[in-house]
Amino acid sequence: MPHKDYVKTARPKPKAKPSAARRTNTRSAPKARRPWLLMIITALLLASFGWFLWYLKQQPVSPEKTAPAITRTKPTVDDLPAKPVAEPYQYIKELENREIQVEVDSTPRQPQGPFQMQCGSFRQAEQAEAMRAQIAFAGFTSTVRRTEGSNGVWFRVVLGPYDSRRQATADRNRLQQQNINGCQIWNWT
Repeated sequence: MPHKDYVKTARPKPKAKPSAARRTNTRSAPKARRPWLLMIITALLLASFGWFLWYLKQQPVSPEKTAPAITRTKPTVDDLPAKPVAEPYQYIKELENREIQVEVDSTPRQPQGPFQMQCGSFRQAEQAEAMRAQIAFAGFTSTVRRTEGSNGVWFRVVLGPYDSRRQATADRNRLQQQNINGCQIWNWT
């Protein structure tokens, strides 16, 4: 028994392409027609616009609606106001002669003390040395301090001492620019 191909029989056959003579005739036909409706509408619009302009020209202009012409004249010396003899405001002279009282605190400010900056606290010395190396690449010197507490041994990476908090803050900002974050400033006493 011969095999029948059911897939090919179910497909629709492709449509035949039109011949070259047919294609040229179909394209030239729309060029031969003229859009009479569009031409009539355009002519009507132009005519109505012309009539509108003619209508505006025929309307009389009333003198009340027109703006008066602006004439500029130079002011004469007689038109200017009289120059004042004295300054009407006396605040300038009052401020020159006034004294300002400033309360001065006689107690000198105590220096806050030396500051230190801690950039890390690690359980293992290798991690602390790695942080110290990062800080050294940023251009700062730091030390690793071993501290023993109630919860074990810690290795702290410390910078300082600094005389003022402002110096420590400036170094912390430079470290943050180098992506070394988490540094804390402590009063070291």
